[in-house]
Parts: sequence; C-alpha cells; structure tokens
Amino acid sequence: MRFFIELSYNGSAYHGWQNQPNAISVQEVLEKALSIILKTKIAIMGAGRTDAGVHASQMFAHFDFDGNFESKDLVYKLNSFLPKDIAVSSIFEVKPEMHARFYATSRTYHYKVSTSKNVFDYDFSYQVHLPLDLELMNEACKILFEYKDFQCFSKSKTDVKTYNCDIKEAFWTKNNDQLVFTITADRFLRNMVRAIVGTMVNIGLGKLKLDDLHTIIKSKNRSEAGFSVPAHGLYLVKIVYPETIKIDS
Repeated sequence: MRFFIELSYNGSAYHGWQNQPNAISVQEVLEKALSIILKTKIAIMGAGRTDAGVHASQMFAHFDFDGNFESKDLVYKLNSFLPKDIAVSSIFEVKPEMHARFYATSRTYHYKVSTSKNVFDYDFSYQVHLPLDLELMNEACKILFEYKDFQCFSKSKTDVKTYNCDIKEAFWTKNNDQLVFTITADRFLRNMVRAIVGTMVNIGLGKLKLDDLHTIIKSKNRSEAGFSVPAHGLYLVKIVYPETIKIDS
C-alpha cells in the first residue's frame, strides 16, 4: 500500500531534502525514523528537492508499506523520534499509482527579505538594508507571466528535458520591515526562485530596469540574470494535489 506523509522542516542543519553521500539530508533522517518504527527498511520519495538550508512549512513524500498502523499513532511516534527541526503533521493512504512528485499540480514558495536589522529574523530571511522599490518589483512580477522558458534562472548544470514552467502567481507583499515574495508554478527549476529574487532585488535597488528583465529571460543565459539570494530565506509553503489521489475518493 502507498502512503503520503506531510511534514515540515527547518532546513538550517541539512544539506537539502535529497539523500547525499557525505552529508545529512531531511530524506535520510525521515527514512531512518520510519524504518526503525515500522521495523522494515522504508524508502521515501519527496515531492521535490530543496537545496541546502532551504525550509519547508509543507512538504509531501510517499512510501510503500504492506503492514498495518494507525496513522495518528505513527505521526505521534515519528514526532517523538524525529529531531526538533522536522515535524510530521499527517499520514494518509493514497492510490497505488500516486507519486508525490509527479502528481503535484502546483508548488508555492515564499522568499523573505528583511529591510532592517532584526536579530530574530537574521537566520531566516535575507537582509537588505538599502531602499527597495516594491512597486517596481511587483511590476517585474507581471513580466514573468509573459514567458514559459526560464532557463536564465536555472542552474547551468542540471539534467532537465525542458526549462518551461507555468507560473500561476508571483507578487511581493510588505509587513512592517519584512518583504515576502510569493510564487506559484506547476514546477520549478533548480535555483529558480533564488535567482528570480536576486534579479528582482536588483530591479528594486535600481541596478536593473524593467526592460532588462525581458532581455534576461530571452537570453536563456544564467549569467545574464541577477545573483542567487541565500537559501535561508526560502520556504516551500504549499504543494497541491488532486483530491482524487486519496484511496477513499
């Protein structure tokens, strides 16, 4: 039987979601906990990869298991066993063919920028202490909807069949001294959100003009786009699946 597990994590101590040969990952820690509690080797497949230092307030993964367990009981045991920076919120059975990565219809990220020195935000947002033109940055967001190919924002050495992404929403909001960039798409390229934010920050600082964003996207060249902002300000916040994935649908 196949199960989906919903979790969140503070990515500060991990080398990303995916298993690494010489570094600790969220996937590794979760697989180990599940294997110990269920008393059999469990492999999990995540809804996507998050890079080292990136956080997730909502992540999904799937695993296969033919035994019996009470979902609430397993959630409780996992949370008792897992370290303080990983939390499981739910486990539910899905149809056998459902895949955490391939059946997701959209993913939403937040990127947090602090515009004043805040000792409590320092490790969880990018600090920019120069004035940013929020209105101009939101105008830049509108330009993203005119394109599908975002190769210019992708890591250059990545094995993908297409650089096309369908961006469904992109906007900046301000809450006191914190700016939050929200972006939703059907899929994301490696480093894409952090490269977009770096380019947007350059626009907000007046280092780039709006027309430059058209030129950058059309170039399909990563070196034309802005810098990649630090990982610790990035959060995977929502993954959407069809209701029909559940076994009781």
